[in-house]
Amino acid sequence: MKNLNICIDIDGTVTEPFYWLDKANSYFGKNLKPREIRVYDVEKAMGLLPGDYDRFYDEFGEELHRGARMRTGVAEVIRRHHLTHYIHFVTARDRRMKDVSIEWLKSHNIALDSISLLGSHDKAGKAAELMCDIFIEDRYENALQLADSGYDVILIDCTYNKGPLPPNVTRLKHWQQVDRFIVEYSVMCDSLELVL
Repeated sequence: MKNLNICIDIDGTVTEPFYWLDKANSYFGKNLKPREIRVYDVEKAMGLLPGDYDRFYDEFGEELHRGARMRTGVAEVIRRHHLTHYIHFVTARDRRMKDVSIEWLKSHNIALDSISLLGSHDKAGKAAELMCDIFIEDRYENALQLADSGYDVILIDCTYNKGPLPPNVTRLKHWQQVDRFIVEYSVMCDSLELVL
């Protein structure tokens, strides 16, 4: 029997956070470096006009997602925890990116029980539907919204997600730390069930 429901974002969480930057720099005639990206919103980060990035994404979104680089250790950690926990991917990607998203996860041998493409950053409702125990995310605002809704959140550290965190959000730098967190969280939950 599986224990926890673990919800995981994709972009910047499972993927490297700046896999889109070289293509966007070339397209928009910019030369931004990852360390210069201090906000999540790409248009603000790159100094673009409203709608510019949407047009770029409409043209190159599938190509970007297909070629995304994965963070170190992600597949191994997810595969290991999928043996004892449910893995649900919950992403703000538009629903039209479902096929390329599933193809990318399969090509990297990433185990999952479900995938939800919301087309929105509002993830609390889907977390409730999936009875989420831990949500792994890279967007600061999402982490705060999920925490405010009562979820325990792992915030994967990035240049664009700095800020104060409530007690139920834990900032971690890499997936080896995520691995340890899930193990300790699972043990804690087991101990609580024994007490009850």
